[in-house]
Amino acid sequence: MVNVIIVGCGRVGSQLATMLSSNDANVCVVDRKAEALSNLSRNFNGTTLQGEGFDESVLVRAGVEEADVVAAVTSSDSANFMVAETARRIFHVPHVIVRLYNPARERAHMQLGLDYVCGTSLVAEEVFSKVMSGHGSHLDSFGDFEILRFSFNLEGTGLKQMKVADLERNHDIRIVVFERRDGSASSIPSRDSVLYHGDSVVACIRHDLLGEFSKFMQ
Repeated sequence: MVNVIIVGCGRVGSQLATMLSSNDANVCVVDRKAEALSNLSRNFNGTTLQGEGFDESVLVRAGVEEADVVAAVTSSDSANFMVAETARRIFHVPHVIVRLYNPARERAHMQLGLDYVCGTSLVAEEVFSKVMSGHGSHLDSFGDFEILRFSFNLEGTGLKQMKVADLERNHDIRIVVFERRDGSASSIPSRDSVLYHGDSVVACIRHDLLGEFSKFMQ
């Protein structure tokens, strides 16, 4: 289960929190205004915390020491930057994502190595895709697609194996290459290739399908 802290509970933060908690992520939402936390939907099943998201003590209470991802999505570029730098440099959170309003600051964010989403449309969906890609190793992005490497997961499906052709057809993805769990063989798949639980897989997946497909990622 991925542990996520979302700082900012406006329209983007509340939507993102619901999307992630609905996909079995462990989510804590932080906002300096208690009334902002009421933006969360009834379907949200995570935790909330009132406080400044760049305050070290607040982040510790939110669980930053165990966090896999911190997403700073407040309405202030400066606040988001401060949250990101605190999470990265003090707590060494593996993946920090920043919402960016001012495109003029993109170059600075790129030079600092910050993962950011710029613009106001579809921000929650884009950040969601970035968080969910953390289920495996994120290799690259191409337009609307993510290239991921992950261990194939069949737990809870009742299946012992799955044909590549069925997986690609039913989930609209492309399996690029796979390797057996024991490392005995690797192959570029054909339509008749079969995947087993624990096989290592490199796949090309559309952003908007990551949430649904994450059940196959270990």
